[in-house]
Amino acid sequence: MSQLGLTRDKIYKTVARQLHGVVPCWVCGQPVAHADATLEHILPLSQGGNSHLENLAISHGTCNRQRHTQ
Repeated sequence: MSQLGLTRDKIYKTVARQLHGVVPCWVCGQPVAHADATLEHILPLSQGGNSHLENLAISHGTCNRQRHTQ
């Protein structure tokens, strides 16, 4: 598994533990299944964001893609 995949799993499991198993999508707020979870840059890299943990959030794959096509 890639480093990004390991980071996604770590963040997902941490949020799930803190919120009693429910991981909300950072974009739409609906629960995200582990299989559909992607990492979202809160402040996009193109706008000066970074890949540090504090700038990463879990989102649905579709929400992540839709956010970046706008």
